[in-house]
Amino acid sequence: MNDYQAVPELLKDKIILITGAGDGIGAAAAKTYAAHGATCILLGRTVSKLEQIYDEIIAEGYPEPAIVPLDLNGATPTHYDQMAMTIKDQFGRLDGILFNASILGHIGPFGDIEPDQWQQIMQVNVNSAAFMLKSLLPVLRASEQASVIFTTSSVGREGRSFWNGYAVSKFATEGLMQVLAAEYANRNIRFNCINPGATQTQMRASAFPAEDASTLKTPQQIMPLYLYLMGDDSIQVNGQSLDCQPKK
Repeated sequence: MNDYQAVPELLKDKIILITGAGDGIGAAAAKTYAAHGATCILLGRTVSKLEQIYDEIIAEGYPEPAIVPLDLNGATPTHYDQMAMTIKDQFGRLDGILFNASILGHIGPFGDIEPDQWQQIMQVNVNSAAFMLKSLLPVLRASEQASVIFTTSSVGREGRSFWNGYAVSKFATEGLMQVLAAEYANRNIRFNCINPGATQTQMRASAFPAEDASTLKTPQQIMPLYLYLMGDDSIQVNGQSLDCQPKK
């Protein structure tokens, strides 16, 4: 799967929503999905970043994307309901979601984390995905085969000192994925997690400021698994938590 070779039209005519699409892994996924035929819905907080990805996709001659500026920390279920209505009216269905957006929050002793920091991590990393997905389920059901990908982490599988809210949020993400995968087994929506591993992103640099980023894979280099899980070759894969960079 990590060496997966996608056919050029793997995602032709699919409608895919990507959160955190303005940079890093989200931007790489949006451009990769578009290159394989998808119409991407770019969701993020910073309009200028989304517009840059939009321009890059258009410049390559790929399907024209849509832009949804939204701050997940302040978004409410009403915002997600409105977004779902817009997607239904404009596209009629949704074939995939990549929940990529996350924040790192406080890394340090558990006793030092402030309540508002904890709340923000849970709001962006867990609550936003849950509430957004609840609103979007009807348009996902309208797809012949839909794929939902959550972003996890190794610290969301085995707790580590000092990772605090971020680790807990990823444990919750894994749990949310498993619950939905079980509920929708043998139906038209599948749910899986991807752990990108050590990758050249701003979040990674914040967590490991002394690390030599040149030793890490770029977001583009880990895209094979993202393509595999989003395309129809993975229709039978459900309830799995997969690594872009499995340990050898």
